[in-house]
Amino acid sequence: KTKPVGVIRGVYDAGHRCFGENYVQELIDKAPQLPEDIEWHFIGNLQSNKAKALLAGVPSLDMVESVDDEKIANRLDRVVADLGRRPLKVLVQVNTSGEESKFGVDPSGCVGLAKHVKLSCPNLVFSGLMTIGMLDYSSTPENFKVYSEAQI
Repeated sequence: KTKPVGVIRGVYDAGHRCFGENYVQELIDKAPQLPEDIEWHFIGNLQSNKAKALLAGVPSLDMVESVDDEKIANRLDRVVADLGRRPLKVLVQVNTSGEESKFGVDPSGCVGLAKHVKLSCPNLVFSGLMTIGMLDYSSTPENFKVYSEAQI
């Protein structure tokens, strides 16, 4: 993420095909300058009002890794359908650390959100969960134990 097109091109030329970006406009600007067979992942917080621009601007967008509520899931589902593109893979983002500065559904709501995506969003493919632990995750492994405690 946040790397210049030239750096991405060098990594692509070395054989890599999957890249991530966390700013909508940066991804929309970069994607047309690079080969079409790149599988792009959007890894940042996505505002629902930017979903259409992202999906229309990046036809090779393979996954959105940051679905954290039903509103964004529903918006992505509608936009995928409106554009007639192939189903979009998504990860449900869970805030396991409880930090207010991080996005994500509360662990107690992640199963419900995953079910919503799977059952109510036919143009999305539920592909798993993602989280970002606290900066010093080595001393706070409980951030990741939350998954098993939530019976996911």
